[in-house]
Amino acid sequence: MAKRDCYEVLGVAKSASKDEIKKAYRKLAVKFHPDKNPGNKEAEDKFKEATEAYSLLSDDASRRKYDQFGHAAFEQGGGGRGFQGGDFSGFEDIFGDVFGSDIFSSFFGGGGGGGRGRGQAGRDLKYNLDITFEEAAFGAEKEIAVSRNMACSGCAGSGAEPGSKAERCTNCGGAGQVRMQQGFFTIARTCHVCSGRGEKISKPCKKCSGTGHDQVKGKISVKVPAGIEHGQRLKLRGEGEAGLDGGRSGDLYVQIAVKEHEVFEREGADVMCEVPITYPSAVLGTEISVPTLDGMVNMKIPPGTTSGKVFRLKNRGVKVLGTNSRGDQHVRVVIEVPRKISKEEEELLNKLSEIRRNSPNSETQSFFEKMKGMFS
Repeated sequence: MAKRDCYEVLGVAKSASKDEIKKAYRKLAVKFHPDKNPGNKEAEDKFKEATEAYSLLSDDASRRKYDQFGHAAFEQGGGGRGFQGGDFSGFEDIFGDVFGSDIFSSFFGGGGGGGRGRGQAGRDLKYNLDITFEEAAFGAEKEIAVSRNMACSGCAGSGAEPGSKAERCTNCGGAGQVRMQQGFFTIARTCHVCSGRGEKISKPCKKCSGTGHDQVKGKISVKVPAGIEHGQRLKLRGEGEAGLDGGRSGDLYVQIAVKEHEVFEREGADVMCEVPITYPSAVLGTEISVPTLDGMVNMKIPPGTTSGKVFRLKNRGVKVLGTNSRGDQHVRVVIEVPRKISKEEEELLNKLSEIRRNSPNSETQSFFEKMKGMFS
């Protein structure tokens, strides 16, 4: 069955602002939420449909794809933010955008086990990595040093002094959350006494002062894929800071900066360079040695080559990211004009100039003949 247009589902115009889209979704989510419509399959389907529409239109990148290609842009695994397989899994980020994470946890059965059960995810980290032009072209393995919070070696991340144990929080009963009723919503708030941990530490670990973390500087190996471009970033899952109470570790994002090259420039997978040649070489033709990423190669210059002519060397460019194929190298030849010449060179050039001036094949002569015809 074909999916309905996202704008139609939310009841907004295609020119709707982000605030208008969020307001429309909030209204539909409250109306069709399963907690308000228990056992109503039609309401549940409408809730899911509205959530998927919001997931596509609330994110700028997804919205641009949807506006251009419709639902087809997300049918091959490129789905919207948080909607997978037509169920509620993955809705937390979306629903939390609109109603807040506390309300979300109560809506989707985040009941009993509160803070301890889910844990707190570790913080994501970012690292700026400079690489050479060649490393970007062919890939490399780099070692970086990163300071991050890791599980304390003294208490194994529990925060409690070895030999002691944490006590159940009496304020939230170990849930990590305190709940209150507001209309038909059950609102959950993080317990202020235990900060969501569900327990209190009576004897904090001396090594980490009860935080459960140590600041550690360690080395991490980063595989830079061949063909990566300036400004792209790599995601190293689980290499961020350690989580709390069994929560997953954060991720490390490595931002790539490619250094400029003295000879080459890059456009996608293609490489460009400029090579000077002499006037006689351009007129008579020759074979020159050209730099490439693989070393020097010979390239033929045919007779009568003009300045600015571009030649292509196939498969001499950068690897295409994620493949074994390579781009091409484009070589632009520029005729060299010497700033200083010897007396002998001057005499020869004057003689050549005289010959060319009187030659019937002279382009200069043809140009002035045309000019005479225009003004006669």
